[in-house]
Amino acid sequence: MNWTEANQHYLMSELDAVRAALEGRAAVEAATGSSAGGPLPADDSAHGMTRPTTPPPALETLCQLFGLSSFERAVLLMCAGMELDSKFAGLCANANGDQRRDYPTFSLALGALPRAHWSALNPDAPLRGWRLIELQGGSDLTRSRLRIDERVLHFLTGVTHLDERLVGLVEPVSAPKDLVNSQRVVGERIAAVLRNPASAGLPVIQLCGNDANAKRAVAAASCGAIGLNLYALAAEVLPNDARELESLVRLWEREVALAASALLVEVDGMENHFATERFIERVRGVLLVSSGERVRLRYRTSVSFDVAKPTSEEQQELWKDAGVNGQAEALTSQFDLSAANIRAAAAQSKSPEEVWTACRAQTRPRLDDLAQWIDTRATWNEIVLPGPQLVMLREIAAHVRQRAKVYQTWGFAQKCARGLGISALFTGVSGTGKTMAAEVLADELYLDLYRIDLSQVVSKYIGETEKNLRRVFDAAEGGGAILLFDEADALFGKRAEIKQGLDRYANIEVGYLLQRMEAYRGLAILTTNMKDALDPAFLRRIRFVVQFPFPDAAERLEIWRRMFPAQTPVDGLDMAKLARLHVAGGNIRNIALNAAFLAADADEPVRMNHLLRATRTEYAKIEKALTEAEIGGWL
Repeated sequence: MNWTEANQHYLMSELDAVRAALEGRAAVEAATGSSAGGPLPADDSAHGMTRPTTPPPALETLCQLFGLSSFERAVLLMCAGMELDSKFAGLCANANGDQRRDYPTFSLALGALPRAHWSALNPDAPLRGWRLIELQGGSDLTRSRLRIDERVLHFLTGVTHLDERLVGLVEPVSAPKDLVNSQRVVGERIAAVLRNPASAGLPVIQLCGNDANAKRAVAAASCGAIGLNLYALAAEVLPNDARELESLVRLWEREVALAASALLVEVDGMENHFATERFIERVRGVLLVSSGERVRLRYRTSVSFDVAKPTSEEQQELWKDAGVNGQAEALTSQFDLSAANIRAAAAQSKSPEEVWTACRAQTRPRLDDLAQWIDTRATWNEIVLPGPQLVMLREIAAHVRQRAKVYQTWGFAQKCARGLGISALFTGVSGTGKTMAAEVLADELYLDLYRIDLSQVVSKYIGETEKNLRRVFDAAEGGGAILLFDEADALFGKRAEIKQGLDRYANIEVGYLLQRMEAYRGLAILTTNMKDALDPAFLRRIRFVVQFPFPDAAERLEIWRRMFPAQTPVDGLDMAKLARLHVAGGNIRNIALNAAFLAADADEPVRMNHLLRATRTEYAKIEKALTEAEIGGWL
């Protein structure tokens, strides 16, 4: 017989022994008509067939795992018999001396089963403490119906499955097909700790880093190496109620014993700190914690491992293995992807453009509450700036494109690891094209552009601004998105002399910003109308400072010439006269757009009279006097 058949025969044989005890009790009830009397004696050695030695039957494994006494073992079998043998209900009714009570109870067990002891009824004893059986109905402990737990019943019959109460809370994590060398080394170190725990017992394994997929893969590989199944639990689903949390702890610990499992608690981004810390402190077994930073534990020892995405060299090899050769260096320079994401991007793409688009989609940060994604449409043909400014913008694009070659291939990153982030300050009065220039760079580099919402980032509460900025930079890091800090003087202002406690925290914020700006792998752009308001430390560490001047007459003329789309109907527009308006490009755009609406509403092409009305509206808005020198001869 195979193990499944042998296990089934053994279970049925052991049920026969319990059935015999119930029949004996029923005979006593029939003879005396009373439930008085103690349990019948029984010789355990006479029950059942010869036990298989390798592997042991599920019943014996269960008894050994949870330390069941012979009486507790018999109680469990009596409850299992109710589910596996239709005759058990009648036997229980006869043994209880009451046809209405055709189910197992502790009272019946104490009276019918050998070696009975009252301590088996204790809530902390194995039967109830490990939820092997359930008490159903009634307030009378000894007369309440007993029922075997479904998960335990399946285990006895040789069927293994996840407890249904854990389904939806935990999910299985498959071992990765392969790991890059840097991650495999971490997995081997974790497996070594789990194989040879210290005298204090198994520590909590903390996996730190920002790549949740990499941490899952490493955790699954290390658990697979020691023969454990890994499940993941999101910290936010943990209940706050202490009793519910304790019940979950006990259910999981039982699952660990029954199915040789380990648990990965994913703490990344969670807010339920109390429940999470209590769960980690309470649960036993192989436990791993995935978090951005190390979780502080009061009562348990822990060992921390940093898990990072594949190195630049490993990512290039992964791209080449996936069939993307010519782009490997450029893709690795711009995108910081896991092995799974690289394979997915390569599999769904047929051309270099599709590969790049797939990488952008996979690394697009989730910053809806802190930043606004800008759908970039502006190109080099639409921006009007003096020659030096245009040259500097093209240099910025070149720095982003050639970052991998200069830093990695040419060795500058090994020469000095500081200040490798690319940052730019765009300074000038409102409307001179600072935001448009950021759009042009994003379009040129084919990258996402995010305008940071400073009203959501800056907080009056100590530490919250740094926390929000950390979210911004961490979320954008994987794809090297372009971050646009508009009106940055509000955030990157000068550090103050410490006169009160809050000044110290404000200076800490500035210092944190300096650190993240220098480390960010993408392009960070700051715009300001007040360059002098910025902290000098920022100006020293910003790689590019681009001054956006107020446009002169020739530049305003060029802006007007590029302002109207080709499909816009126009009639009699005099661009030279329009260029006399002493306003910046942003105001020119507002005037042109307003005039287009006026013309459309009149069902006419855009004419000078529409532009005159729109100009008066714009000047009134900015509280600027409109002179005859500017609009003379328009009509």
